[in-house]
Amino acid sequence: MLRLSFSQRTLRFNFPARTSRGDLAEHTAWYLHLADDAAPATVGLGEAAPLAGLSPDYGPGFPTAVARLCERFNAGAFATFTAADAPAFVGLEYPALVFALETALLDLARGGRRQLYANAFSQGQAGLPINGLVWMGDAAFMRTQIQDKLAAGYRCLKLKIGSLDFATELALLAEIRDVAGPEQLVLRVDANGAFAPADAPARLAELAAFDIHSIEQPLAAGQWAHMAELCRSSPVPIALDEELIGVGDPARRAALLDEVRPGYVVLKPTLLGGHAATRHWIALAEARGMGWWITSALESNVGLSAVAQLTGEYDVQGFAQGLGTGQLYHNNVAAPLRIEAGALHYHPAGTWELPA
Repeated sequence: MLRLSFSQRTLRFNFPARTSRGDLAEHTAWYLHLADDAAPATVGLGEAAPLAGLSPDYGPGFPTAVARLCERFNAGAFATFTAADAPAFVGLEYPALVFALETALLDLARGGRRQLYANAFSQGQAGLPINGLVWMGDAAFMRTQIQDKLAAGYRCLKLKIGSLDFATELALLAEIRDVAGPEQLVLRVDANGAFAPADAPARLAELAAFDIHSIEQPLAAGQWAHMAELCRSSPVPIALDEELIGVGDPARRAALLDEVRPGYVVLKPTLLGGHAATRHWIALAEARGMGWWITSALESNVGLSAVAQLTGEYDVQGFAQGLGTGQLYHNNVAAPLRIEAGALHYHPAGTWELPA
């Protein structure tokens, strides 16, 4: 019979992660451990790490939900159970747990080697291009990050904006463009819903002067009509991010994209409900001629690897993904993931830590 258990770890940032929801000094991850009684040493591993203020399942009741999931699963006495069964078993109200259980099942099915798919990335044959993430902070802190990312060879930078006054943020963008033009460096910005509908058109017009590839979530989520109008008129392509969170019903996902018509969607499997949900969003976007990219959501290396291996199922060469968060923690789960010249690489023969 299959047996499910869990462990947890408090991950500590190398520096306070300043987000639109406040500063984060640490982040808790829960790990699902899945094994078969017939071969208990072979373990499938999955991570659930909901984010404060963003994840629908974040809250004081989440530890109890993890424990109850394991109890229900073990009470089912499953001899077989697949990743396709996970969303219905867990429920849409716990997207991070769906992601974790899917990941653990995929891992166990392939021998518990943390190699979820048979693609070029997961087999160590090709890296995934990633953007260099510049965290929000004061101008000096952001400037240092920008210089470090450029020196490390990134061809795409993503700046979190909305925490400083807008003039300062424009000045930082001007500094970047003085060093690297659009032919050398792709620039993305993420407003995390910081703009008011009345101010957004003028701000987007000013951002366009810097050849911005896209802006994520200029308006707070839930304003479909305002966002649709902005998407129609903006000189900078708009990407939906937080707007997608909590939209679990397939018909409502389609309705959102049909009404708003964004240029891109940004997909975070932990927040959206896992592997299958992310694949569904991709299918919807591609059917409508919309671009997309996948990004991690501050998971440890267990979740980051799963997100990256899912990304490797698609041809994303030349289009940077948001998978550079593995260096944020000083007590991350040890894993054979490496960033080299602006790309994330996986070495399947490398050593994994099994979080206790």
